[in-house]
Amino acid sequence: MAKVLIVDDSPTETYKLTSILEKHGHTVITADTGEIGVRVARKELPDLVLMDIVMPGLNGFQATRQLTKSPETSAIPVIIVTTKDQQTDRVWGLRQGARAYLTKPILEKNLMDVLAEVMA
Repeated sequence: MAKVLIVDDSPTETYKLTSILEKHGHTVITADTGEIGVRVARKELPDLVLMDIVMPGLNGFQATRQLTKSPETSAIPVIIVTTKDQQTDRVWGLRQGARAYLTKPILEKNLMDVLAEVMA
């Protein structure tokens, strides 16, 4: 199974995502800011990153761009998981290098389907 990094400043959302992922056999590591998420991704080299957008400091768009443009982390797929559901946000997120864009609240089946698709 995959090692998944969750970057989200909401303990509730992190808990929900962790519960779903662990139930399906994945290992979870977490970060609560974009800066920490980028550092953890470089150190741990997870198989996948679930990235929130709205966070203090480095936001999820900026963190996604750093991860997808850096040679050491560019192969790690990033899935944006956010409450921002405007089409412009979706387009911008994908332009930053994200492989998929999901809006909260996340349904377990949707998350697992997208995870499988991105990891394939």
